[in-house]
Amino acid sequence: MLNDVQILAIAILPFVFAITLHETAHGWVAKQLGDPTAQMMGRLTLNPIKHIDIVGTILVPAGLWLTTGFVFGWAKPVPITWENLKRPKRDVGLVAIAGPLANLLMVIFWALIMKLGLLLAPSYSYFGIPLTYMGMAGVIINSVLMILNLIPLPPLDGGRIVSSLLPGPLAWKYNKIEPFGIFILLGLLISGVLGAIVVPPFLAFVKAIEFLFGLYPLLSRLLTI
Repeated sequence: MLNDVQILAIAILPFVFAITLHETAHGWVAKQLGDPTAQMMGRLTLNPIKHIDIVGTILVPAGLWLTTGFVFGWAKPVPITWENLKRPKRDVGLVAIAGPLANLLMVIFWALIMKLGLLLAPSYSYFGIPLTYMGMAGVIINSVLMILNLIPLPPLDGGRIVSSLLPGPLAWKYNKIEPFGIFILLGLLISGVLGAIVVPPFLAFVKAIEFLFGLYPLLSRLLTI
């Protein structure tokens, strides 16, 4: 069992880069589709400092961790000028899905890191064990962020994807939810409904990852603690 300081030490790097690469992916895809706003504003970078939001990246995750043991947070949204996109309605969905796809790629990366740590642990425990735990944290954090962002609630990525698929009038009505989206999300979190929405697909996804990468039963044991 790890204490809170140890958990923070192994989780901070995967958490920071999970939200950094998520936002950078949005900006990169937007640039490919005709909008260079993120690049012009210096946000098309992997430098975490450019993406950190004091409230969403530091205060909220720390507060939730200390009070509930649950981590939820966000980075500064990458600026996108939707009007610059070549085909705005379609491209909004492509830009939106880029973030969760980045998290999926990071799940695979951290699963490989975890596997490497497990292989090194018997001979080089001082290096292999921390690597295993960091990989485990990376898999869990990116899985949560990917599934959470796919919830079809504006302004989450899932909401933008749904909006891009709806006919014009319906999309316009649907997007009117966006100013209230964060408050709805916080209400779902406080009431426990968000957990009921996120946890089942999260557990199923993590079990699939541990099966594919031969990580069973480490992740399952951790998630039952």
